[in-house]
Amino acid sequence: MSSGHPGPLARFHRLPLRSRLAMLTAVAVAFAVALSAAACWLITRDRLTDQLDETLSSYVGDANVSKLYATCQGAPQPYVLTPYTVRLITTTGEVCNDPSKPKIPVQRADVLVAQRQLGSSVHTTRDENGTEMRVYDKSAVDSAGNRLAVSIATPMDQVTRPLNQLALVLLAVAGVGVLGAATAGLWVARAGLKPVDRLTAAVEHVARTQDLAIRIPVDGEDEIARLSRSFNSMTSALAASRDLQQQLIADAGHELRTPLTSLRTNIDLLVRSEQSGRAIPPADKAALLASVKAQMGELAALIGDLQELSRPPEPGQSAVGVVALHEIVGSALERARLRGPSLTLTADVAPWYVRAEAAALERAVVNLLDNAVKFSPPGGTVEVRLAGGELTVRDHGPGIPKDELPHVFERFWRSPSARSLPGSGLGLSIVARTAEQAGGAVRLRSADLGGAEAVLTLPGAPTPPPAGPAPQPGNPAPPPGPPEPPAAS
Repeated sequence: MSSGHPGPLARFHRLPLRSRLAMLTAVAVAFAVALSAAACWLITRDRLTDQLDETLSSYVGDANVSKLYATCQGAPQPYVLTPYTVRLITTTGEVCNDPSKPKIPVQRADVLVAQRQLGSSVHTTRDENGTEMRVYDKSAVDSAGNRLAVSIATPMDQVTRPLNQLALVLLAVAGVGVLGAATAGLWVARAGLKPVDRLTAAVEHVARTQDLAIRIPVDGEDEIARLSRSFNSMTSALAASRDLQQQLIADAGHELRTPLTSLRTNIDLLVRSEQSGRAIPPADKAALLASVKAQMGELAALIGDLQELSRPPEPGQSAVGVVALHEIVGSALERARLRGPSLTLTADVAPWYVRAEAAALERAVVNLLDNAVKFSPPGGTVEVRLAGGELTVRDHGPGIPKDELPHVFERFWRSPSARSLPGSGLGLSIVARTAEQAGGAVRLRSADLGGAEAVLTLPGAPTPPPAGPAPQPGNPAPPPGPPEPPAAS
C-alpha cells in the first residue's frame, strides 16, 4: 500500500524550474568531476605502481643472490638491502629470508617462478606484521646450479600515501566545483528565465484584467524570443477579434434599430386605431401591414446574415465536398429571374467543380446575383459567365465610385446612394468569407461602359465519379461527363 508520501521524483517535479535547473547542473557537473577524478586517480595509481615495479626489478642481480645465499648458509656477514626485503625461494617452496626484515608468506606465484614456469611475477601481499607489500619475483640459479626465485619486496605506502593525498585534493576540488556549478546554474537559470517570468506576469495580468493591449519586449532570436513573439501575436489577434466582435455588435444594434423603430411605429398606429375605435382607411391599413411584413422580412434577413457571419467552423461536422459550381449558378439564376422579372439575365456557364460547402457557396452566388439585380435599372441586363473557375456577374447599373471600392466587403457598409434600398450590408461580406474558406477570392470593380462587375475565383477540384449502376454486359455505357477541369493556380 502507498504511504501517501510523494517519492523523490515527485518532490523534484514540485520544485521551481530554476531550482530544478540548478540541481540538474550541479548533478551533471558532479558526475563529470567524479569521472575525471576517478580517471586521474586510476592513472596516477597505475603510473606509481609501474614505477615501483621498475625500481624493484632493477635491484635483482646475481651478486645479490650470491650474498643472500651465503647469508642463508651461515656466513658471518648478514646480507642487508635497505629498505627492501629480499628472499630466496626454492622450487619446493622453502624460503631463505633476510633476518632483519619481517617474514613474507610464500605464494604459488613465487614457486612457479622458482620452477621456471614463469619468468617473473609481480603481486601484492602482506607480511607477518600486516603491512601491504609489493613483491617482485625473478628466476635465478645459485652457485651450485639450483633453480631459485629471487624475491624483492617493499611496502606499498610509497604508492598509497600519495594516492590518499591525491584523493583528498580531488575530493576538495570536486566539492568546490560542484558548489560553484550549483551557484552558477542557479544564476544562469534566474537570468535565462527572466523572459519567462515576464511572460508569466503578462499572462497573469491578461487573465486578471482582460487587458489585451499588453506587449512583451522581444530581444534576440532564441526560443524565448519566439515564445514572446507568439504571445504578442496571440494577444494582438485576440484584441482584434474582440474589437471586431464589439464592432459587429455595435453595427448590428445600429442596423436593427431602424427597422425595429419603423416596425414599432407601424404597430403602435394599428394598436391606437383598435383602442380608439377610429378605423384606419383600408388602403392605409394595407400599406401599414405591407410595411410591417417587409420590415419583418428585413429583420429576418438581417438576423440570418448575422448568424451566417458569426457561425464558426465546427471541426468534424464540416459539409465540405466536391460540388458542381455550374449547377449552383444555374439554381441561383432561376431565383434571380424571379426577383427581377423585368430584367434579362444571360448565362454562359461551363462545367466547373470546386471543393466547398454547398449551402454556403449557393448563398454566396445568390448574394452576388441579388446585388446585381438590386442595382440594375428596369429592363436592364445582367450578364453571368463561368469559365475556368472564374464566375463573373456584371450589371448595367450606376456602378461604384472608385473611393467606395475598398469598403464594399466590409460588414454593414452600404453606399450612400444605396441606403434607401433594402439590404443589410452583409451580403458581400458573406461572399468574401465563403470565397476565403473555399481557397478562392472575390473582387468588385467598375465595368467598362458603366455598371459593376463582380468576379468570384475558386480553385478547381477533381470531377466526382458519375452516380448510378455500372453498365451491364450487352448494354452501351452512358456518355462521358464533362472533362475534369485543370487545377486552378
